Amino acid sequence: MRVPTMAEMMAEGKSPEVLFWVGCSGSFDDRAKKITKAMIKILIKADVEFAVLGTEESCTGDPAKRAGNEFLFQMQAMTNIEVLNAYEVKKIVTTCPHCFNTLKNEYPELGGDYKVMHHTEFINSLLNEGKISIEGGKYNGKRISFHDPCYLGRGNDIYEAPRELIRKLDVELVEMRRCKSNALCCGAGGAQMFKESEKGNKDINVERTEDALEVNVNIIATGCPFCNTMMTDGIKNKEKENEIEILDIAELIVNANNL
Repeated sequence: MRVPTMAEMMAEGKSPEVLFWVGCSGSFDDRAKKITKAMIKILIKADVEFAVLGTEESCTGDPAKRAGNEFLFQMQAMTNIEVLNAYEVKKIVTTCPHCFNTLKNEYPELGGDYKVMHHTEFINSLLNEGKISIEGGKYNGKRISFHDPCYLGRGNDIYEAPRELIRKLDVELVEMRRCKSNALCCGAGGAQMFKESEKGNKDINVERTEDALEVNVNIIATGCPFCNTMMTDGIKNKEKENEIEILDIAELIVNANNL
């Protein structure tokens, strides 16, 4: 895969339309790297002029802020904003709702004002503009439920973009009992992703997995690398990993179109 960096593009005198913000999970987590690659395939297929920051990209600071370390968050944010502003970045697309929410809602007050889109919104816009098409054959007749990421749904009121993409796959979109504004967190938000569970009767991701099992799905669709990890662990806990797949929306589209 040929993925240009902003530094390379600027050296050639080019200014890409989109900065693809990969995020920590998308860069370092082996499972999330597959989501990153799927998104890049879509960007290439749609002939979108894009670049990544590469080694110049640092954590947005979301985990530090949620864990209560505002000072560290501001340090991380200011470092990123200096880099982004130096490249005169206008539009950012990311596969992580945590990055999306932080870049969109918390960077402006620190001097980082950009148009930020979650990848499900961006893919939907590519579809509406006719830059890509979706073939649904591979998943025809499958029962798919979308797990709403907290920072995408309740945090930013984005519910329909991922569902519109799923509907175009010729599948049966089934909603969990708790969905959209009433959806249950996967258990990874608020920096909980990086610590062991506290004592209790049941892990949240197991509780959420049970919501999906209730509606008898073949695939749980996600729009967040954290959610993907937590739901995958939930399915393993229930020993259903041979029956139910956990796939990001970008992966569904790439698989359906053999990109």
